[in-house]
Amino acid sequence: MKNVSMREQVRECIICFLLFAILYIVSYFVIKRYKRKGDEQEDEDATVNRISLFLSTFTLAVSGGAVLLLPFSIISNEILLFFPKSYYIQWLNGSLIHGLWNLVSLFSNLCLFLLMPFAFFFLESEGFAGLKKGIKARILETIVVLILLALLIFGIVWVASALIDNSSASKESLYDLWDCYLPYLYSCISLMGCLLLLLCTPVGLSRMFTVMGQLLVKPTILEDIDEQIYMIHLQEEALQRKLNGRNYTPDYSTKKIEHDLLNARSMKSKLERRKNASAWQRNLVYPAVMILLLIATFSSVILVSLNILRLLVDETAMPKASKGSGFGDASLFTFGFAGATLEIILIFYLMVSSVVGFYSLRFFSSFTPRKDDTTMTKVIGNCLSILVLSSALPVMSRTLGITRFDLLGDFGRFNWLGNFYIVVSYNLMFAVVTTLCLVRKFTSAVREELLKAIGLDRLQLSNESSDSPSPNGHQKSL
Repeated sequence: MKNVSMREQVRECIICFLLFAILYIVSYFVIKRYKRKGDEQEDEDATVNRISLFLSTFTLAVSGGAVLLLPFSIISNEILLFFPKSYYIQWLNGSLIHGLWNLVSLFSNLCLFLLMPFAFFFLESEGFAGLKKGIKARILETIVVLILLALLIFGIVWVASALIDNSSASKESLYDLWDCYLPYLYSCISLMGCLLLLLCTPVGLSRMFTVMGQLLVKPTILEDIDEQIYMIHLQEEALQRKLNGRNYTPDYSTKKIEHDLLNARSMKSKLERRKNASAWQRNLVYPAVMILLLIATFSSVILVSLNILRLLVDETAMPKASKGSGFGDASLFTFGFAGATLEIILIFYLMVSSVVGFYSLRFFSSFTPRKDDTTMTKVIGNCLSILVLSSALPVMSRTLGITRFDLLGDFGRFNWLGNFYIVVSYNLMFAVVTTLCLVRKFTSAVREELLKAIGLDRLQLSNESSDSPSPNGHQKSL
């Protein structure tokens, strides 16, 4: 029996290592695609950048594992139901799934509280004054800063716990760093991550239609593409003549001409792409994708609404109170494997929407990575942000009722998951905010036409134009 148990543990370790190695390789190529090439020199800073790159890649791989936790667990449960006694899937069992959840939880804590702060402070460190410059001096400074930061966070959490629960048992529990303090702190950060998802996901769900509209070729209905290309071509030639000095006016900024020229060329390339696209790509793919996005979005809102009703009438619907059947014993879906597939699609759709919404917010728009032009500091910030979002994704999916799969490991032990008012309020806010974002998205054209009809658009235009001087030096008036 000991040999069998040891063999199973070794097999599970090998499987976990292979899965993480795949995620690490993919994460490395993703970061290298966006990381600035000028940061690669052969000196002390290059060594620091390589260490920070390794830690950032590790964090992004953990984020990918957190995103895949629920889909992998759901599909594994259905596979075990279809092939309960198959020899080729004996490696797929409840012990492996629980181990993956525990490892992702452990590595998320490690990256969030140690690796990412170390990478950031190590990248910004220079060494203490009076010490010999080098890698060791920078490591020493980073360790000292991390210790001071840990003491500061410990004091803040201790004070917050005392304000919430002023009992002596609550205060003494914080002295147990591993069993009480870190899980309590991670629970608070998980709640912050879920609140961030609550802010980003509705914005991303409405923004997805615009993003897909930019990626796909729109159908040409009542449009003359050739005429538009000809007009853009004339505009490009006029701007090029101004730039060459044939019709150059001193008051006209050269940078503005170059900017307008780049915009004209970009618009021309988009129009040529629409012209060269096939008929099925224009008239079939775009409407189908938009309909699928609409179905997925409204399905998410409907599932959240049903989950609110379930929470009001059934106590076992709470994320922390639910204790379903064992892994591989029963299906959690009415339609079996098809229902599981649809649920997985919704989970991925919510994650992509949350990332799109995160970079669409004004406060985080400066974090948007650019190909071959993203500094290492921004890479660390992006990896940390993706880690917070992905770690909160399983909790958000279970809290909103998108999935009925129980949260395993430390993900299901968060204290706030058992608070009825927090869970119901979270569901209500998600449904209301998502609905408002969608209504605002699909009624924007109608609102613009109404503003034009009553003349408010002219009033807004006059306010904007009266503040900007015209090229001849006079104020514009409408």
